[in-house]
Amino acid sequence: MKVILTEKITRLGNIGDTVEVKTGYARNFLLPNNKAMRWSRENVALFEAQKAELQARHENARKAAESKVDAVKNAKMYMIRQAGDTGQLYGSVSSRDIARELKAVANVDVVSAQVMLGAPIKSIGVFDINIALHPDVIVPIKVYVARTADEIDALVAGKVLTFGAKQVEPEPVVDEQPASAEPGMDTAVESESVAE
Repeated sequence: MKVILTEKITRLGNIGDTVEVKTGYARNFLLPNNKAMRWSRENVALFEAQKAELQARHENARKAAESKVDAVKNAKMYMIRQAGDTGQLYGSVSSRDIARELKAVANVDVVSAQVMLGAPIKSIGVFDINIALHPDVIVPIKVYVARTADEIDALVAGKVLTFGAKQVEPEPVVDEQPASAEPGMDTAVESESVAE
């Protein structure tokens, strides 16, 4: 089905783009949520008449999302869950859980679709998650998952947690290398070996 987007949709297009989408996606999501309108000559003319208003609404939504960035970045996302001796959670931490915690901690309303989690968290550790407050405003946060507050404190402090033979540690900080160098290769040593 051919539609005209009335909002910017990630991985689909910007306001005013004419795109071809599956009929079910258009009928069940885009059209009922006023994110698009069916393509027709009449709707193209209608869109052109409303274009300035739609772009102003998009810009206002982006500014409102930008005002929440600091609150989301500074949110302490500590999730205490039951887990086994191997560090495997008995349940999981879903995008819905993270959205609820963000509302409780930072008083920022997000829906689970705005939490870019990928797959549910099923183990103890530190996880990098992105929150899409707006298609143009994506905020990275860290989510700490542990069994107790003491384990969370240890993860925040950068300590290694051991569960049987498995170790859970925060992600190491990686130094930025020039794009031309391969990871793990020291360019100075490489040039000396060529000179010999």
